[in-house]
Amino acid sequence: MENTSRHIFHIHGITGMLIATVLLLSILGVLTFLGIVTQQSVADKPYTFVDSQSIQMNSYDNAAKRKVVGE
Repeated sequence: MENTSRHIFHIHGITGMLIATVLLLSILGVLTFLGIVTQQSVADKPYTFVDSQSIQMNSYDNAAKRKVVGE
């Protein structure tokens, strides 16, 4: 018995492939844009350490010793 209900522009054919491709490219574009915006906002705010001699490895208290330049 031959399958006669096949369509090339069905959701499982070319149309589905195009929808998936456009969806993946749009997700890539949005994430790239958000990454660039985040990187630019962080790059404009350099920081220095107030007391660099008291910094310990793997300590959450190191964040309190950071000071954003210009504040």
